[in-house]
Amino acid sequence: RENSSENILSSVNRVLLHEGRLMLAESTRLLDVYLFLFDDFLLITKIKRNKKKYGGSDTSLIPVCPSLTPELQSFIREGGFCTVLDQPIPLDRLILKNVEPI
Repeated sequence: RENSSENILSSVNRVLLHEGRLMLAESTRLLDVYLFLFDDFLLITKIKRNKKKYGGSDTSLIPVCPSLTPELQSFIREGGFCTVLDQPIPLDRLILKNVEPI
């Protein structure tokens, strides 16, 4: 949001605690999402797949950040990317509950 005087994503002290794929139930459909759990907020991103294939190039040569999980590195090399689904959720406002599987 523009009214924030500090960019929430730019903290140099932030630590990535965990990341991974998840299926998010959104009203009548399931969404393939990728979560990033930092020490101060949870970021939910939507997984998008690039429909275009790289024309004859070796996708193993695409540079990928080495700190990402092998799963995410592979996904990026295949032309996929993640877009932020909603605003980051501060951990002090997050409530977790166990639910029964569908």
